[in-house]
Amino acid sequence: MAAWLARGIPSAGIYAGPMAWLIDTQFNYAAVPWVCAHQVPLIPIFALAMAGLSLFGCFLSWRGFATAAPTPQPDSTGAGRPHRFLALMGIAIAALFTVVILLHGTAGLVFHGCER
Repeated sequence: MAAWLARGIPSAGIYAGPMAWLIDTQFNYAAVPWVCAHQVPLIPIFALAMAGLSLFGCFLSWRGFATAAPTPQPDSTGAGRPHRFLALMGIAIAALFTVVILLHGTAGLVFHGCER
């Protein structure tokens, strides 16, 4: 685990952002009857948790970008592997999905779940 935080995972944002959005969207639909019955603003709280998960994937991709060499080593067998490009895409995708998740969470502040 400490190695993940130190070296990062270049593709983490590519998977963590969309997965957090998928879980958040499904939870938003599933929690509507409970939120309507109890009048507890659960949607924004869950959205913050999923945005945190997406940002963690963004962080891991950023660490992967920061630790990857700009050019592969001359004798490396991994020459041509696009770790830096993959990490940049992971950062961008995770940041985009974080914004989307937070927008969905803000809708939970406006709507209380009983609209039909």
